[in-house]
Amino acid sequence: MLLNLTHRTRYSYERPVTYGLQQLRLTPKSRQTQKVLSWEIEITGGAIELQFDDEHMNTVTLISFDGDGHTIEIACHGQVETTDTSGVIGQHKGDVPLWLFETPTDMTRAGNATRKLIKGLSAEFDDPIARMHELSRRVLEAVKYELGHTHALTSAEDALAAGHGVCQDHAHVFLAAARAMGVPARYISGYLMMNDRVEQDASHAWVEAHIDGIGWVGFDISNQISPDERYVRVATGLDYRGAAPISGIRIGDHGEEALEVDIQVQQ
Repeated sequence: MLLNLTHRTRYSYERPVTYGLQQLRLTPKSRQTQKVLSWEIEITGGAIELQFDDEHMNTVTLISFDGDGHTIEIACHGQVETTDTSGVIGQHKGDVPLWLFETPTDMTRAGNATRKLIKGLSAEFDDPIARMHELSRRVLEAVKYELGHTHALTSAEDALAAGHGVCQDHAHVFLAAARAMGVPARYISGYLMMNDRVEQDASHAWVEAHIDGIGWVGFDISNQISPDERYVRVATGLDYRGAAPISGIRIGDHGEEALEVDIQVQQ
């Protein structure tokens, strides 16, 4: 499937920002499931300082902004050709050892609620893929999809306590549970072409678990499927922090900040 993608993020400030730096993880790479045909990033109100690959082989673009401007806009657009592999990404590659993906983070640390969620799961399912699909089902049952109950840094345990959340929370709960079971798992940020709309106001998040003999396999908890040709992988990490599309710092008294995000994914 050939997908056209545009992603525009606009920050507006009450007063000019004295100085700011942002890391962008917005550039998809060609992988087994996708071929990037074109991709461009345009910055208005700032400048691209450098580009590098981080420890997870994500392409990171570092941008700066300062001066008299009250806005900064980040616009990405490109074409990606995708293939349906039933969520299978393949064997682990890169410099990061596989055991690192069993390491809990502040947002994926298993507590009593996580341990309750996975109780009996290993004994009930011998097949590791079936076990992960059942874990995905349990996560969505425990954390209903609903906006307004969580935020970007909500932990897995807090999301379980709230009982409601979004795709990011589903990913964190799954990661906490899988790692508590000794399964390496990682957070994925990217795009999903929806069947009922072109315009979106946020990117998507799902997870991948490493299955012996198969490698990394994706699970979209919010939609209860393994990613197919409608998905574009952009960045991976131990949790949201490591794969966030945009993160950074600002210096100075810039007053109120307003954020607008516009994403379009279409065939």
